[in-house]
Amino acid sequence: MQSKWNELRARDAIETYAGKGVSEDLGLRVYTTRLLGRDPLLVLHGGGNTSVKTRAKDDLGNEHEVIAVKGSGSDMADIEPHGLPAVKLEPLRKLRALDALSDEAMVNVQRLNLLDAGAPNPSVETLLHAFLPHKFIDHTHAAAVLSLVDQPDGEALAREVYDGRMGIVPYIAPGFGLAKAAAEIYEQNPDVEGLILHKHGIFTFGATAREAYERMIEMVSLAEARLRQGRPVVFQPRGLDAELAEVAEIAPIIRGAVALPADKPGGEPTRFVMTFRTGPEILSYVNGAELADYSQRGVVTPDHIIRTKNTPLVLPPPEPGKLADFAREVQEKVAEFAGRYDAYFGRENERAGNTKTKLDSAPRVVLVPGLGLFGIGRTAKDADMAADLAENTVRVVTDAEGIGRYEPLPESDLFALEYWSLEQAKLKGAVVKPLTGHVALITGAGAIGTATAKALAAEGAAVAILDIDGTLAEKAAKPIKGLGFKCDVTKPAEVAAAFAKTCERFGGVDIVVSNAGAAWQGRIGDVSDELLRQSFELNFFAHQTVAKEAVRIMLKQGTGGALLFNLSKQAVNPGANFGPYGLPKAAAMLLMRQYALDYGKDGIRSNGVNADRVRSGLLTDAMIADRAKARGLSEGDYMSGNLLGREVLAEDVAQAFVSLAKARKTTGHIEAVDGGNIAAALR
Repeated sequence: MQSKWNELRARDAIETYAGKGVSEDLGLRVYTTRLLGRDPLLVLHGGGNTSVKTRAKDDLGNEHEVIAVKGSGSDMADIEPHGLPAVKLEPLRKLRALDALSDEAMVNVQRLNLLDAGAPNPSVETLLHAFLPHKFIDHTHAAAVLSLVDQPDGEALAREVYDGRMGIVPYIAPGFGLAKAAAEIYEQNPDVEGLILHKHGIFTFGATAREAYERMIEMVSLAEARLRQGRPVVFQPRGLDAELAEVAEIAPIIRGAVALPADKPGGEPTRFVMTFRTGPEILSYVNGAELADYSQRGVVTPDHIIRTKNTPLVLPPPEPGKLADFAREVQEKVAEFAGRYDAYFGRENERAGNTKTKLDSAPRVVLVPGLGLFGIGRTAKDADMAADLAENTVRVVTDAEGIGRYEPLPESDLFALEYWSLEQAKLKGAVVKPLTGHVALITGAGAIGTATAKALAAEGAAVAILDIDGTLAEKAAKPIKGLGFKCDVTKPAEVAAAFAKTCERFGGVDIVVSNAGAAWQGRIGDVSDELLRQSFELNFFAHQTVAKEAVRIMLKQGTGGALLFNLSKQAVNPGANFGPYGLPKAAAMLLMRQYALDYGKDGIRSNGVNADRVRSGLLTDAMIADRAKARGLSEGDYMSGNLLGREVLAEDVAQAFVSLAKARKTTGHIEAVDGGNIAAALR
């Protein structure tokens, strides 16, 4: 591991923040915190923390010695000065004289001594930083260090590697007790450059930001050097069939199996988003003959358990052509996993005095021999976090097994962290929206498709958007952190590939907005058969291709779903010279109703939107001008030519799709978004 310290960038950080009234100490603290946070071998997803002891004034102008420490919930990778709340240092130091301090009292004291009452809670490890005398202190969960200390003789191994340069702290749960113990061990040898926390992580410190940071890099590098002395082949491979089912084929099966049943009759299941990872190191791990042993020993550091649970779900390798058998096995394995988790909670909660409330029993990581691993979460971000931590686990366990035997903390210690109120607080800020856990796929990235993607994402859905113009699809997906890619919906192979990509990225699909279309014009007796067939290909058969692929995946998931078709008022109120567009749209309306009839018993809803006169790639400015002129109207009067006298916007259509996506007891319905048009009314 190499230092990324750059003197010019450090000075730039100082100057940038100085212009915002931030001290040099805090500017450098932000700079090196980001260096640490952006290296996944050191820190992942809110883990780790840093601090600097400095001086700051309160609102009355009184100056205090403070510790600016990473706030709980902040991410070191992109931290800003406000993510390092300043706490008066002297009151914290006085706490060390106490024999005991509850977690709640510790948090209360820290908040009482904030200079800014609106700042985030200081890190749960603030007292450890405060009880040590050093100006700059860094803490990470470096993968290499965890591979050293997650051993039966981890403390002895750390002493061998660091040869007196680091203090060794036995495992103690984070909080007041750990802070006192760490300070005492430091004071036994004040020359140490940091502390190794057994089965937890590493602290380094220094008089300057650079010294603390570069000590971290050096100490982690020493651990990495020791790991390179391990066995070249760590996991003996199991025998696997030469061919296995595709990831996109099994992802919906797994996703449906891990969904939580509805909590009341007629309710909706709780869905999760999944993401897939693979690579040589992951495959070596999941293909190991002893996977059922080493993968079930527990998390590599307690900090990960709230994102991954203590163990992953291990599935059998999926054989092609036998997906029905695989689906049954997955259901059985998920039930077994939930049973083990419930039993684990029961025995540990009894030890804790039956004071805890059980979290859900669904796995957060799934290992599939021959393929790789899935991360699972309520959102795409949560799934990515679980997958990142699972990849980190693969590295740590592989290196640990390479030099000995991977042995993390026992179950009781990990339960205490999983159900620790201060850790659970990190999850309580998560907002569950109506479509959280749902995956939506939208065809067509024009005005309506883009607005619909944005609206569905705002309701919590993970979104994939595709278009014949791949650049346009990517542009539409970027602001909502979705998936955008090229697809010609008139080509079944490309549609199947688009759904496969969505399944690999998000695990499946629940909401499909079949929106792509184009408006061909001409007097019906004059248009060529070629033009009419071209319109039917896009405005009818493409809807069928998309819907057919969607229900195939929804049936695998077994959790229902929603098919939403962008139809048109032309389907029921045709306009002159618009037959090439209206005819296939009328057929698409009946297609929507046929899906409602044929798949309602499977919980799949099918609905449509009839919109009229919406500015988009379909109704272009040139077409608006042409049709307004033909009617002797201004463009404004043409666009607002409805009972309400209001132009219909793409956002209005998007909200109709969102409403139908959330209408759990509605199917076979057509929603009109036309400002009022009696001639096009369906009832």
